[in-house]
Amino acid sequence: MSTHASDPLAALGSLPGVADAVDSVRKAVDRVYGHRVMRRRSNEISSEAALRGARGSAALSGADWALEEVRRRTDFSADPEARTVGAALRLGAEAGQLLSIWRQSPLRVLARLHLVAAGDPDDSVGRPRLDGERVDEPLIEGPAPTPAEVAGRLDGLAELIVAGSGAPALVTAAVVHGELLALRPFTSYNGLVARAAERIALVGSGLDPKAICPAEVGHAEQGRAAYLAAFEGYLSGTPEGVGGWIAHCGRSVELGVRESTAVCEALQRGAA
Repeated sequence: MSTHASDPLAALGSLPGVADAVDSVRKAVDRVYGHRVMRRRSNEISSEAALRGARGSAALSGADWALEEVRRRTDFSADPEARTVGAALRLGAEAGQLLSIWRQSPLRVLARLHLVAAGDPDDSVGRPRLDGERVDEPLIEGPAPTPAEVAGRLDGLAELIVAGSGAPALVTAAVVHGELLALRPFTSYNGLVARAAERIALVGSGLDPKAICPAEVGHAEQGRAAYLAAFEGYLSGTPEGVGGWIAHCGRSVELGVRESTAVCEALQRGAA
């Protein structure tokens, strides 16, 4: 897919503000990858980024725990907030195992992500919801698309991913994230799954191969109101709205870079 006509994701690169966002993200990612600590301790940075990303994603889904509480806790079954944090942590650990499958079978990956998040093998887990099944998503309000619409749009998204695109990684990841939030394809944990899929898209694209730039941190840092406002822009389908969502996702990646840069600096000082 080399032309905009046959590559709808690449066409999004010309939307308002998108080129600047892509350039800014690329420079930020290059800077943190060039940090001297990354040459020796990248695995530690990746592990910490996964933890902090999980904390940020859980915060957006209503479980805004302090980082040290997330680090300290071992039981994540006591109440809904604990289950949300546990789900986010499991997704962070699982995402890296699914990269090789993502480009061949993204729908299989999404099903796996929901199964991991739910941690409960009832018959609604790990598959798109059916007619009559309720969606439990604390962040996104409004009527969810019908199962028939979900199936069609998921197939379309999967086709784009499998076919490949000339679009920048940020654009693809933002669209994956936005589509999954819009569709809410599962009965639960759609926000967590959408943000985990965004991470997989960023890592699998080669933009962030070591998974050290947790966009979830940036989404949480910008706040739920800004996240929802940007998402409403995506839902509008206007060039400005979609471009604004992509730029918001780009800023989230940059804030994730800032977080991991701070971790690098702390390790360099011997303080972490």
